[in-house]
Amino acid sequence: MSALQDQIQVHLPDGSVKDFAAGVTPFQVAESISPRLAAASVVARIQPLDSNTTETGPKETPGAAATSDDAAMYAAEDANAPRLVDLATPLTTSVKLQLLTEKDPDALKVVRHSAAHVLATAVLELFPETKLGHGPATDSGFFYDFYRPTPFTPEDLEKIEKKMAEVVARDEKFTREYEPREKGLHRFKADNDFMKIHFIERFTKEGDDISLYRNGAFVDFCRGPHVPSTGRVKAFKVTNLAGAYWLGDEKNPQLQRVYGTAFFSKKEMDEHFARLEEAARRDHRALGKQLDLFSIQDLAGPGLIFWHPKGAMIRKIMEDWMREECIRRGYDLVYTPHTMRVNLWQTSGHEGFYSANFFTKMELDDADYRLKPMNCPGHILIYKNSPKSYRDLPVRYAELGNVYRYERSGTMHGLLRVRGFTQDDAHIFCRRDQVESEIAACIDFAQSVLETFGFKEFKVELSSWDPKDRQSYAGSDADWELAIGSLERVLQEKGIPYKEIPGEAAFYGPKIDMKLVDAIGRLWQLSTVQFDFNLPARFELEYVGEDGERHQPVMVHRALFGSVERFFGVLIEHYAGAFPLWLAPIQIGLVPISERHLPYAQQVEAELKKAGFRVELDARNEKMNAKIRDLTMQKVPYVLVMGDKEAEANAVSVRARGKGDQGSQPLADFIAHAAKLAAEKSLEL
Repeated sequence: MSALQDQIQVHLPDGSVKDFAAGVTPFQVAESISPRLAAASVVARIQPLDSNTTETGPKETPGAAATSDDAAMYAAEDANAPRLVDLATPLTTSVKLQLLTEKDPDALKVVRHSAAHVLATAVLELFPETKLGHGPATDSGFFYDFYRPTPFTPEDLEKIEKKMAEVVARDEKFTREYEPREKGLHRFKADNDFMKIHFIERFTKEGDDISLYRNGAFVDFCRGPHVPSTGRVKAFKVTNLAGAYWLGDEKNPQLQRVYGTAFFSKKEMDEHFARLEEAARRDHRALGKQLDLFSIQDLAGPGLIFWHPKGAMIRKIMEDWMREECIRRGYDLVYTPHTMRVNLWQTSGHEGFYSANFFTKMELDDADYRLKPMNCPGHILIYKNSPKSYRDLPVRYAELGNVYRYERSGTMHGLLRVRGFTQDDAHIFCRRDQVESEIAACIDFAQSVLETFGFKEFKVELSSWDPKDRQSYAGSDADWELAIGSLERVLQEKGIPYKEIPGEAAFYGPKIDMKLVDAIGRLWQLSTVQFDFNLPARFELEYVGEDGERHQPVMVHRALFGSVERFFGVLIEHYAGAFPLWLAPIQIGLVPISERHLPYAQQVEAELKKAGFRVELDARNEKMNAKIRDLTMQKVPYVLVMGDKEAEANAVSVRARGKGDQGSQPLADFIAHAAKLAAEKSLEL
């Protein structure tokens, strides 16, 4: 098939094939199917059918992409891979074509990148002395970097947003243009656009044509794609302003980064900001302080968690449950040292592959030592300490072990990103014929963790390797094929949908990540199951097989909480601090109406504690309503009020969190009901 032909074939997602004259655009294809589809289409995804074809248009190294904030955004695409193009792109070769509407997440990214151009248009119209950086889409919106000696003010941001509305109302077409590299450089140099000059010089070569996008008088060096016109950017908002050094180097000029967000409709945007408000209400850092669960102390250092009594109680419940489940599922509990010789990490390969995440070496009298960033080498040494037979396998070691990783300043975030944490690590040493059943059991265990702690939904990713980046991975090609195939088969046999993420595997093997969905729809990476053929080889692990010969086991790594700290932080936000009865640090608050009811309240306290409940008696000389309010602010599941009637009838007046006054009931009945809920780990009261 030639690069240009009179007739081409367009293969559609429903399997149909349509013939068109070469040069037809995706928009025209959409019109031929349905005017409604054409009106709804935002962008197109194409893939050439002929492996020798190249992208439509002059030879180029593309400019700014829509979704990244680094050098990758300027890298040339694989011409034969699926890619997004404008609806106005002429199709000169036969392709697979998918028309993306508002239902596709990639379409929203294109809208947001187009909104970044609208933002830049508005800024230049208001402040023509400004120089442009780049403006990618992000997961939550977009930004654009600007150089302007005068700082933007909040009033300026309001003006910019108003001017953006004018640009949208003008409904200017986004048009892709090409021009010789030298001509583009000359023009940008004449305007002293030093950032655009840098991008062109670094990411294009002499003789290239560069890609530009025009809307009205505004022109930007950009790969695109874009929506058909500025009028398609229907719902947007400028959100905030931040500083960013040019190229991330503090020696360079400081840029002003203007952030915004965009959606297909105002309703979606309003829902987005409502979610942000709800996320702020659930912020575990604020709730941790309000509920007195944990703290991070400046005197001790960032990223190091101090567990207060109430937080420590929840941690104990979490860890006790995990240890009991491990034992029930055939694991042996182990403990390993917090620091070990550097030689160990050299043998494991972490010293080479993972050194940037270690804390600095400690020089002791006999050798250099490292604080451990993970538990696996310690478990390997326990395995290796005694001979193993095929009858002994699988061997499963589990540890709630404290580990330490050097997180850079600025990356730490409450409980979610710390320098010292407790990993619920386990390592399974098994024969190759056992590995898939062990992986399946780990996935079952992970699902049990999520269900028990109240997470009803999760999504799965399979992180595989990138064979082109061979130096980043240990092991042979055959090992990687075996490992990835094993994980795939388990997921397929269990009927679990998953998304493969190439290039995201650990250096020693592929992994399955289970991302839970919290109460407000956010994804959290916690549980992971990893295949490892590398460490058994590095440590020369063995077992004696049924044939009497020595064989090498394989390893499965798994962490289900991920880390106790991170899981706890997610729990706080998932429940907004209102933990279910079985997890709540204080399960029942007691409020005597007056001092003369204190003896009966103490009697109730004793009976509740005897039944195993965690109880707080408010014996202060305060008004009843004040006591109830304080316990309610602490999100205590049950508040029991006691006066004359309750004392005479051996009863309690029950107030359930979120349900209000439940009336009076015999103490024995309340204890039986609450005990049942706690035993069942119920999420309801």
